[in-house]
Amino acid sequence: MLSYIEPVFRPPSEARSLILQVTNGCSWNNCTFCEMYTQEQKKFRPTSADKVLADIEIAAKSSIPFEKVFLADGDAMALSMRKLIIILEEIRTKMPWVKRVSSYCLPRNLKNKSVDDLEQLKNLGLDILFIGCESGDDEVLGKVNKGETYQTQKDALQKIKQAGLRSSVMILNGLGGTEFTHQHALNSAKLMNECQPDYLSTLVVSFPAGDDRLKEGFNNEWQQLDQVGLFQELRLFIENLELTNTVFRSDHASNYLPLKGTLGADKSQFLEKLDLALHQPDKIALRQEWQRGL
Repeated sequence: MLSYIEPVFRPPSEARSLILQVTNGCSWNNCTFCEMYTQEQKKFRPTSADKVLADIEIAAKSSIPFEKVFLADGDAMALSMRKLIIILEEIRTKMPWVKRVSSYCLPRNLKNKSVDDLEQLKNLGLDILFIGCESGDDEVLGKVNKGETYQTQKDALQKIKQAGLRSSVMILNGLGGTEFTHQHALNSAKLMNECQPDYLSTLVVSFPAGDDRLKEGFNNEWQQLDQVGLFQELRLFIENLELTNTVFRSDHASNYLPLKGTLGADKSQFLEKLDLALHQPDKIALRQEWQRGL
């Protein structure tokens, strides 16, 4: 039985994966919209090598079936190449049936990892990196203290693609509030067009513990988008996407309108559904507020 420092988060697609906690918390942890790792026990630190190797040994002997491994917490790619290689080699040796390894990834933590480095990790089993870009707009990124820019995110995503790894990107619908909704949508679409991620999803920005931290970056003038505003922003975002073969999802619980398909093949279908949601909401199934619990 593996032990974890709770809470532990993972992408929805990793529901059946072995969660291997190779770090605790997030190496940045300053984003004003994020509450994932704010508890005292989630202060960032790498898990000791002995603990990780012991966990791999325990999991390898487990009777619970799994074919995927997710390297938690917020950013395993903050680890050095030496540590990542040791972990991936141990997974390959002790669990040869594992088909893929994945991780969250902050763009900044790829700055000192070369394409050759990432290719080496891919050859050892790393397959997909989940990147929370949140926005492609530098002004919005600055106001939410993301610690990234359009360029740093572009550089990381293109490096991932050059190494043959897959990327799954998340954009936060509504992050810029009412004032920045237009530029948030357009610049996020521009970033995606330049990088052509393998997977793209949108979540609606939510604040279970309140939005005071976020508002500080906007001089306390941030105003949350209502449902119509969220649909208008999402429509503008999708309308300006020029993706060739990206799997798109907006089916997270936070979204009022679930969308699933491939861009660009399903772009017109998505826009039609958003037009219905905007102008004839009684003719399309939308999530009720009680269904949007996180």
